[in-house]
Amino acid sequence: MKLTVATYNIHKGVTGLARRSRIDVVRQGLHAMDADLVFLQEVQDRNDRLVAAAIFDADHTQLNYLATDAYPHSVYGQNAVYDHGHHGNAILSRYPILMSENLDISDHRFEQRGLLHAMIDVEGVEAHLMCVHFGLFARSRQRQADALIRRVKSVVPADAPLIIAGDFNDWNNRLDDRICSALGAVEVAHVCEGTLCTFPSHLPVWQLDRIYVRGFDVRSAQALRGRDWALRSDHVPLMAELASAS
Repeated sequence: MKLTVATYNIHKGVTGLARRSRIDVVRQGLHAMDADLVFLQEVQDRNDRLVAAAIFDADHTQLNYLATDAYPHSVYGQNAVYDHGHHGNAILSRYPILMSENLDISDHRFEQRGLLHAMIDVEGVEAHLMCVHFGLFARSRQRQADALIRRVKSVVPADAPLIIAGDFNDWNNRLDDRICSALGAVEVAHVCEGTLCTFPSHLPVWQLDRIYVRGFDVRSAQALRGRDWALRSDHVPLMAELASAS
């Protein structure tokens, strides 16, 4: 089994202060990276303001627009809800999604965070996927890491292939040892490069985005940097080439 996996915080598909839509170039980037699985954070799957501006119609959600024909299978986990819409995590897949469940791992009322758990069928092998977006405060991230570990230990068989990916906001690398030792996982950047910085996109100096795997060999990993990626979001994607563990 070989998989190309990416994780990407798309910042709701809009620019910073001006809040102009840039979802078109985000979609172009997703198709250009040509991954088998994409773990997305800050997908704004409903935005009535963009519908009013005729950027989307009411039935054409941001997730469907991003997936198109390239990703026939997708799942969305709603985390934050507000007057004109909502956003959350999502997974795009070229393989059938057998199940999904979205867990609220918010640590306080000022940040709505989620853990989206899905299971896919890859050529007859069931693999578990966890798409996460952790909080901005260190203690919140520690508790959210504990929630992730409990979820994996309680529902994922010890011999099942596992991929955990997302925006961990772990700029000082405090969670790596905890997650890896508790779950028997490895972080792909550490296997290949040591650190692959993904934020901010114009001059990445922190690795906020991570991919942890169990039951896979990591063949390569890279952060997709450059001007085109810098114009798409405040993060750049992290990608990894995986193969079944030998």
